[in-house]
Amino acid sequence: MRVDELAPAPGSTKRRKRVGRGIGGKGGKTAGRGTKGQYARNTVARGFEGGQMPLKQRVPKLKGFNNPFRVEYYAVNLDSLEEIGESEVTPEILVKRGVAHKGTLVKVLARGTITKPVKVSAHAVSKAAEQAIVAAGGSVTILPLPHKVRPAAKGNQFTNR
Repeated sequence: MRVDELAPAPGSTKRRKRVGRGIGGKGGKTAGRGTKGQYARNTVARGFEGGQMPLKQRVPKLKGFNNPFRVEYYAVNLDSLEEIGESEVTPEILVKRGVAHKGTLVKVLARGTITKPVKVSAHAVSKAAEQAIVAAGGSVTILPLPHKVRPAAKGNQFTNR
């Protein structure tokens, strides 16, 4: 809502003020526009600030960059896997246990320790987590990413040839 969009309530019957009809009554001569100056002579555009750089141009534009190839993972740590106590861990089991959210890609990270052998299936695993799982007698399986998620391009694609 802007000032120029204000209007009287629907159904109101107040007549508009007729200004500039002689000096006899209120609203005559200068018609409520004061004496001289830009505002007395003609209309001024919305947002015009007298030649000063307008606010809408002074405010900086949005900065940054949203990488369309970013792959967002839900982090699950070794201590969470230890708490679950399952011999086989998949994203579905993690969702069922409330450790991960449905429809997210799961990445196993190395916070905490794991003592029992666990067969882990996840979309990504950190090197330290993989070493800890294998050292405990478990195994790691990397699940393929869904077709809608593409990994970022390797190397610089804009090199001169």
